[in-house]
Amino acid sequence: MAITQAMATSFKTELLNGIHAFGTTVVRGATTADTFKIALYTSSASLGENTTAYTTSNEVSGTGYSAGGNTLTVSTAPTSSGTTAYLDFSDTTWSTATITARGALIYNSTQSDKAVAVLDFGSDKTSTAGDFTIVFPTADASNAIIRIA
Repeated sequence: MAITQAMATSFKTELLNGIHAFGTTVVRGATTADTFKIALYTSSASLGENTTAYTTSNEVSGTGYSAGGNTLTVSTAPTSSGTTAYLDFSDTTWSTATITARGALIYNSTQSDKAVAVLDFGSDKTSTAGDFTIVFPTADASNAIIRIA
């Protein structure tokens, strides 16, 4: 089992089909934006570019963590710089948590829990009755968590 950092291949196709709404959009006269979440996984999880949806298999469990993870807030709405489009999320924290995670899955809970991206932490990360925080990279064309060049 392994966690491999990647943008989900299914997500790329779904973008072209207009499935995901990261910014506020108007669809048939109604203003809408999808809800994105991030779930944490143990080193026993098998996640990567072929992951198509959120799963509870090998999801972290422990004090301060609920199945499905945290809801993310888009902090930088879809924008572009040069030839790269990007967006970013606000950092997210599980407070007073006792958990160990090796990676995470960003997914769209509005659209049948479709996978967006897999994050590999490189090694197990642990919090013991403390904050477990995901710090997203700088929101720019070279570093943002979601970039399309």
